[in-house]
Amino acid sequence: MTQAQIYQDLIADHDKQRQMLTRLGDSRGASGERQSLFEAFRLELQSHAAAEEEALYSVMLADPELRDDARHSVAEHKEVDDLLGEMMAVQFGSDEWEEKFAHMRHRYEHHIDEEEEEMFPAAEAELDDKVEARIAATYEERKPKELEIARENPPGDDERD
Repeated sequence: MTQAQIYQDLIADHDKQRQMLTRLGDSRGASGERQSLFEAFRLELQSHAAAEEEALYSVMLADPELRDDARHSVAEHKEVDDLLGEMMAVQFGSDEWEEKFAHMRHRYEHHIDEEEEEMFPAAEAELDDKVEARIAATYEERKPKELEIARENPPGDDERD
Protein backbone atom coordinates (compact mmCIF):
# COMPACT_ATOMS: atom_id res chain seq x y z
CA MET A 1 0.00 0.00 0.00
CA THR A 2 1.26 3.45 -0.91
CA GLN A 3 1.77 5.88 1.93
CA ALA A 4 -0.65 8.82 1.95
CA GLN A 5 0.66 12.14 0.59
CA ILE A 6 0.56 13.91 3.97
CA TYR A 7 3.00 11.45 5.52
CA GLN A 8 5.24 11.60 2.43
CA ASP A 9 5.28 15.42 2.69
CA LEU A 10 6.08 15.39 6.41
CA ILE A 11 8.82 12.78 6.04
CA ALA A 12 10.36 14.76 3.15
CA ASP A 13 10.48 17.78 5.46
CA HIS A 14 12.04 15.65 8.20
CA ASP A 15 14.71 14.42 5.79
CA LYS A 16 15.51 18.02 4.81
CA GLN A 17 15.69 18.99 8.49
CA ARG A 18 17.97 16.05 9.31
CA GLN A 19 20.34 17.18 6.55
CA MET A 20 20.34 20.74 7.90
CA LEU A 21 21.04 19.47 11.43
CA THR A 22 23.92 17.37 10.15
CA ARG A 23 25.44 20.34 8.34
CA LEU A 24 25.03 22.52 11.44
CA GLY A 25 26.52 19.82 13.65
CA ASP A 26 29.46 19.24 11.32
CA SER A 27 30.40 22.92 11.36
CA ARG A 28 31.80 24.97 14.22
CA GLY A 29 31.99 28.58 15.25
CA ALA A 30 29.92 31.57 14.24
CA SER A 31 30.54 31.93 10.52
CA GLY A 32 28.01 33.83 8.49
CA GLU A 33 27.30 30.70 6.46
CA ARG A 34 26.52 28.72 9.61
CA GLN A 35 24.32 31.50 10.98
CA SER A 36 22.39 31.58 7.69
CA LEU A 37 21.95 27.82 7.81
CA PHE A 38 20.68 28.00 11.39
CA GLU A 39 18.19 30.70 10.45
CA ALA A 40 17.00 28.62 7.49
CA PHE A 41 16.64 25.59 9.79
CA ARG A 42 14.75 27.63 12.36
CA LEU A 43 12.29 28.96 9.78
CA GLU A 44 11.85 25.51 8.22
CA LEU A 45 11.20 23.94 11.60
CA GLN A 46 8.80 26.61 12.86
CA SER A 47 6.75 26.61 9.65
CA HIS A 48 6.70 22.81 9.49
CA ALA A 49 5.62 22.40 13.10
CA ALA A 50 2.87 25.02 12.93
CA ALA A 51 1.46 23.67 9.66
CA GLU A 52 1.67 20.10 10.96
CA GLU A 53 -0.27 21.09 14.08
CA GLU A 54 -2.95 22.88 12.08
CA ALA A 55 -3.32 20.16 9.45
CA LEU A 56 -2.63 16.79 11.10
CA TYR A 57 -2.62 17.28 14.85
CA SER A 58 -5.93 19.16 14.87
CA VAL A 59 -7.59 16.13 13.26
CA MET A 60 -5.78 13.72 15.58
CA LEU A 61 -6.84 15.69 18.65
CA ALA A 62 -10.48 15.20 17.64
CA ASP A 63 -10.03 11.40 17.43
CA PRO A 64 -9.96 9.60 20.81
CA GLU A 65 -7.70 6.88 19.36
CA LEU A 66 -5.06 9.41 18.28
CA ARG A 67 -5.46 12.19 20.86
CA ASP A 68 -2.65 11.12 23.20
CA ASP A 69 -0.12 10.91 20.35
CA ALA A 70 -1.11 14.37 19.14
CA ARG A 71 -0.87 15.91 22.61
CA HIS A 72 2.55 14.35 23.10
CA SER A 73 3.80 15.70 19.78
CA VAL A 74 2.43 19.20 20.41
CA ALA A 75 4.28 19.23 23.74
CA GLU A 76 7.49 18.16 21.99
CA HIS A 77 7.06 20.93 19.39
CA LYS A 78 6.77 23.44 22.23
CA GLU A 79 9.88 22.01 23.93
CA VAL A 80 11.97 22.28 20.75
CA ASP A 81 10.63 25.77 20.03
CA ASP A 82 11.65 26.85 23.54
CA LEU A 83 15.12 25.35 23.03
CA LEU A 84 15.51 27.28 19.77
CA GLY A 85 14.51 30.43 21.65
CA GLU A 86 17.16 29.73 24.29
CA MET A 87 19.75 29.24 21.55
CA MET A 88 18.88 32.60 20.04
CA ALA A 89 19.33 34.27 23.44
CA VAL A 90 23.00 33.24 23.78
CA GLN A 91 26.04 34.07 21.68
CA PHE A 92 25.89 32.13 18.44
CA GLY A 93 28.60 29.47 18.22
CA SER A 94 29.64 29.82 21.88
CA ASP A 95 30.16 26.73 24.05
CA GLU A 96 26.76 27.36 25.64
CA TRP A 97 25.14 27.61 22.19
CA GLU A 98 26.82 24.38 21.09
CA GLU A 99 25.52 22.58 24.19
CA LYS A 100 22.00 23.86 23.58
CA PHE A 101 22.26 22.90 19.91
CA ALA A 102 23.30 19.34 20.79
CA HIS A 103 20.38 19.03 23.22
CA MET A 104 17.86 20.53 20.77
CA ARG A 105 19.12 18.29 17.97
CA HIS A 106 18.79 15.18 20.13
CA ARG A 107 15.26 16.11 21.22
CA TYR A 108 14.11 17.00 17.70
CA GLU A 109 15.61 13.92 16.05
CA HIS A 110 13.91 11.79 18.73
CA HIS A 111 10.63 13.59 18.01
CA ILE A 112 10.68 13.06 14.25
CA ASP A 113 11.78 9.44 14.61
CA GLU A 114 8.85 8.88 16.98
CA GLU A 115 6.44 10.54 14.56
CA GLU A 116 7.62 8.42 11.64
CA GLU A 117 7.82 5.12 13.52
CA GLU A 118 4.75 5.40 15.76
CA MET A 119 2.47 8.37 15.19
CA PHE A 120 2.17 8.41 11.39
CA PRO A 121 1.44 4.65 11.16
CA ALA A 122 -1.20 4.98 13.90
CA ALA A 123 -2.82 7.94 12.13
CA GLU A 124 -2.68 6.19 8.77
CA ALA A 125 -4.43 3.14 10.23
CA GLU A 126 -7.17 5.29 11.81
CA LEU A 127 -7.83 8.00 9.20
CA ASP A 128 -9.50 7.40 5.86
CA ASP A 129 -8.10 8.46 2.48
CA LYS A 130 -10.40 11.49 2.12
CA VAL A 131 -9.37 12.87 5.51
CA GLU A 132 -5.69 12.32 4.72
CA ALA A 133 -6.09 14.10 1.38
CA ARG A 134 -7.75 17.05 3.14
CA ILE A 135 -4.94 17.11 5.73
CA ALA A 136 -2.33 17.13 2.95
CA ALA A 137 -4.07 20.04 1.19
CA THR A 138 -4.26 21.98 4.45
CA TYR A 139 -0.59 21.32 5.17
CA GLU A 140 0.51 22.43 1.71
CA GLU A 141 -1.58 25.59 2.03
CA ARG A 142 -0.48 26.46 5.56
CA LYS A 143 3.26 25.82 5.41
CA PRO A 144 4.15 28.85 3.21
CA LYS A 145 1.88 31.05 5.32
CA GLU A 146 3.48 29.74 8.49
CA LEU A 147 6.91 30.53 7.05
CA GLU A 148 5.92 34.20 6.80
CA ILE A 149 4.59 34.12 10.36
CA ALA A 150 7.84 32.49 11.58
CA ARG A 151 9.88 35.32 10.06
CA GLU A 152 8.05 37.74 12.38
CA ASN A 153 7.86 35.49 15.46
CA PRO A 154 11.09 34.14 16.90
CA PRO A 155 11.09 30.72 18.58
CA GLY A 156 10.08 30.64 22.21
CA ASP A 157 7.71 33.56 21.54
CA ASP A 158 4.62 32.70 23.54
CA GLU A 159 2.37 34.84 21.36
CA ARG A 160 1.80 31.74 19.17
CA ASP A 161 0.70 29.57 22.09
